[in-house]
Amino acid sequence: MKRTLSLLLAAALGLGLLSGCAPASAAKELTAPKLSTTPANSEEVNKALSVFGLELLKKSRDANAETAMTSDMDHVPFSTLVSPLSVALALSMTANGADGETLAQFQEVLGGGADLIELNGACVQLMQDYQSLGGSTKCSIANSLWVDPDGQIKDDLIGKCRGVFDAQVFQGELSAPGIVGDLNGWVSDHTNKMIPNIIDQPFDENTALLLVNALYLKNKWLSEFDPLSTREMDFHHAGGPDSQVEYLRKFDTQLSYLNGKGAQGVVLPYDDGRLAFVAILPDLYPDSPDLGQWLNNLEGNSLSQLIINREDALFLSFAMPKFSAEWKGNLEDILPPLGLEDAFVPGAADFSNMGDNPEGYFINQVIHATKIEVNEQGTEAAAATVVAPASGAAAPQEGITLILDRPFLYGIVDLHTGVPLFLGTYE
Repeated sequence: MKRTLSLLLAAALGLGLLSGCAPASAAKELTAPKLSTTPANSEEVNKALSVFGLELLKKSRDANAETAMTSDMDHVPFSTLVSPLSVALALSMTANGADGETLAQFQEVLGGGADLIELNGACVQLMQDYQSLGGSTKCSIANSLWVDPDGQIKDDLIGKCRGVFDAQVFQGELSAPGIVGDLNGWVSDHTNKMIPNIIDQPFDENTALLLVNALYLKNKWLSEFDPLSTREMDFHHAGGPDSQVEYLRKFDTQLSYLNGKGAQGVVLPYDDGRLAFVAILPDLYPDSPDLGQWLNNLEGNSLSQLIINREDALFLSFAMPKFSAEWKGNLEDILPPLGLEDAFVPGAADFSNMGDNPEGYFINQVIHATKIEVNEQGTEAAAATVVAPASGAAAPQEGITLILDRPFLYGIVDLHTGVPLFLGTYE
């Protein structure tokens, strides 16, 4: 009997034009009446998404660190990268099928207690805002539902996901081999082929529905890094040997400086005037906590407050690794401690607004995949040789020196709302 749900969340940053999505070969695209909602900015939802993003990164990193510790390879550097926005959008679609205490938990975790109408409106507002940014930013947010013929999914849920989240709807046997190529193709198309394979096998025969989000983002720095300044330097990995990596560098330049919460960092704006790349380095003292301990000490919206309290400052020298990172993992053990306890428990989960199966539904799988590349031109999938404008000021006598040569936190954030689109650790 079809009764389980799977959420697949693909998020990528990359370079290039978006390719179109071809119809699925084994799954048939459906149409249904659209039940739309009015976009509306919500401070409560934005604040909740900021808190959710930090907690998602912390729990994901803890799970990643535990896996690394139990592996046979000692002192192997690991990185964690999640897209809170991608996860939140897929979960928000799912919330439209929930009721009772299960719905209340979705509303609390994703909206800070806001009702479903406000949560939906805020999601629509964010999707519209990010897909219409200025400058050279390119952002695509795509959603889809994959409905099993035996899933007994209600037309009302399908209509909401189509109208509110602009989701494509496909129908096909989710346990059949053809779903692998169909779903991977859809995700690949909507992440500019940066995530070509999110699954490698069909789903369990009890899977009733897939709720899928794909996020693609390409940004350019407001002030680019001079490729002639890029050079190799040591990076000091925690508990392991140093490695030589290429560093992006700036000298004698004005940047936004972060200082507080036992750390210092920088805000590197993109040319769209709203999104920015942030990098934060815990202070180094004899008794200072490492990155993991420092991160776990952050609570609530302390990360967004640190960014809000940024001040312009003169940097004598700034350097950070030129890097690419990717992460793929499951979140079904990570999301319940964040407040979504009932949704993953058979019998306790209340998804009565999702379908007509008398046995009900519960979430049994959440797959998340991310990728980012950072270079002289911006956060792109290919390096570019671009010379940044030189500073017109005389060499200063005082200023800040910040070299990110040991484990640090980074992310892409919305400077207007505090919503994190991506958060990761470079270790």
